[in-house]
Amino acid sequence: MKLYGFFRSGTSHRLRIALNLKGLAYETVAIDLRREQHAGAQYRALNPQGLVPTLDTGEALLIQSPAILEWLEERYPQPALLPADPQGRARVRALAAIVGCDIHPVNNRRILQALRAEFGADEAAVQRWCERWIADGFDAIEALLAADASRGEFCFGERPSLADVYLVPQVESARRFQVDVSRWPGIAAVDQACLRLEAFRLAAPALQPDARQP
Repeated sequence: MKLYGFFRSGTSHRLRIALNLKGLAYETVAIDLRREQHAGAQYRALNPQGLVPTLDTGEALLIQSPAILEWLEERYPQPALLPADPQGRARVRALAAIVGCDIHPVNNRRILQALRAEFGADEAAVQRWCERWIADGFDAIEALLAADASRGEFCFGERPSLADVYLVPQVESARRFQVDVSRWPGIAAVDQACLRLEAFRLAAPALQPDARQP
């Protein structure tokens, strides 16, 4: 498999974690957003949206990280990233959706570029924008984690789930936007538990080959 992505992209980060957790080998193909490679005709032939990531399975080109993650879970069900019971699955999906639907989309690169170019936002305003939506989502996640007396070190249960796959890249992004994650001790603890696992450590943006390119 080939994963087309960008080292600092939260959606690409999610896919690297999930592929690592499932023990799947893949080749990374860097699409440098800084050089607008995602907007070129060559990449748009793979992904008409011009967004990352894209996963080439060898049989099909898959786009949109939620769809790719669901495909991975269906195609490679072990180790599972979703609980066995419907209620548990709904809870994990809800935690993931807070990140995937409510935090990340309004803070991603193209939105921030539009704030700067079309609405005249300076860097201080962009920073406030990012922190506002991160804080709204993290407040909710923190409350849900605190209310779950049965969970272990991770977002749900005793092992990583889809919720952790979404949360850890968002924590990384929050720190990049200079948001103090210690405000949410439950989230910070989950992040530390995940980063003790090789699957999460190896997926970190700083360890990707394109992170070292100027």
